[in-house]
Amino acid sequence: MRVALIGISHKTVPVSLRERFAFSSEELPRALARLRRAVGNGVVLSTCNRTELYYVTKSGQAKYDQAAGLLAAMSRVPSDELAGRCYFLLHEDAIRHLHRVAAGLESMAVGETEILGQVRTAFVAACEAGCANPLLTRLFHAAIRAGRRARAETFIGRYAASVSSTAVTLAKAILGDLSDRTVLVVGAGEAGKLTAHSLSKAGACRMLVANRTYGRAAQQAALLGGRAVPFAWLPQALEESDIVISCSGAPSFVIREEMVAAAMARRDGRPLVLIDIAVPRDIDPAVKDFLGVHLYDIDDLQAVSTANLRKRRKELSKVEAIVDEEVSRFLAWWHSLKVIPTITALRGQVEGMRQRELAKTFARLPHLAEKDRESIEALTGAIVKKVLHEPLVHLRDRGENEGYLEVVRDLFGLDEGRADLAAAS
Repeated sequence: MRVALIGISHKTVPVSLRERFAFSSEELPRALARLRRAVGNGVVLSTCNRTELYYVTKSGQAKYDQAAGLLAAMSRVPSDELAGRCYFLLHEDAIRHLHRVAAGLESMAVGETEILGQVRTAFVAACEAGCANPLLTRLFHAAIRAGRRARAETFIGRYAASVSSTAVTLAKAILGDLSDRTVLVVGAGEAGKLTAHSLSKAGACRMLVANRTYGRAAQQAALLGGRAVPFAWLPQALEESDIVISCSGAPSFVIREEMVAAAMARRDGRPLVLIDIAVPRDIDPAVKDFLGVHLYDIDDLQAVSTANLRKRRKELSKVEAIVDEEVSRFLAWWHSLKVIPTITALRGQVEGMRQRELAKTFARLPHLAEKDRESIEALTGAIVKKVLHEPLVHLRDRGENEGYLEVVRDLFGLDEGRADLAAAS
């Protein structure tokens, strides 16, 4: 069995296409059910910067066209729109990629901490949907361990910038000091909370928080000394604000063209900075044509993230080493699966011989006391263990070599081991 991965990310497609492949928490169960019907297992990792399907397939059955078609069908997007724009990785490449993702090496903001929680959430959702088989379970545990180690054993997290904090960095670069600016955060989910805290640390003192559930907006605003805004009052809030950072998680635009047009008409020429870090996007891209409106989406944060990468570059090699170690550890376990049927068959064959010979011996020596029988049983068991020790060590060390296993099976006539190995592969 092999791990396969089909996906898109900020490295391969713009947000205008990524948003069409994003799965919200409400949509994820449907996507997992579709994946389970198609291949019997799988994990869906969907974040603002990537949508990836991980699944286990039999050797030789994983094909790019089939995988891309599955991703397109799950997202209800014509498959021709994906042509040449997604990556398809098999086994070791897919395994390494997931470890790199969990360690923050594949993020737009390299080293950011949010992705590790997103990987864990994706795996838990797959478990709840009955889609995580033993191989995927072992893989995701290994990748999550790599991500935890990267942040515990290196300083990659100290210099890391999340998407939310990068958006705040962009706002400061455009407008300078935020202490005399009014900032509106749209969304009180996890991204909204991180954004609001980053703004507070950056010195923003006049903060508005809007959310579809007013109670959550009020709770977040109270924590930061800001003011909650009912969702229906967004047009008025746009008129009042200098900066809007939107991350609502809504399935369609929450800040529409006509709302911005009305707000700009009453702003006396004051510029309005809109930063949309939601996927799907929250702000209608048509508003960028208005005079005085400066709109940035999540892809525009790439330049800011690249500049911050210089501070983290020294830590990257350390994180890469951790990824290498954890990938090797996982692959060693996976290779051992190929050896287990042969080892089991060899042990079973020799033990069977021992038991048959003991039975013959005890039948010829019925006068033996029970204590003597136990001594002979222990002696023969110890001899078998010692005789098998070196062969089994070599099997474990060289088990990934199919030719070597074949020779061992032929030498000992392990037909059962051959059948089991074929089934495992």
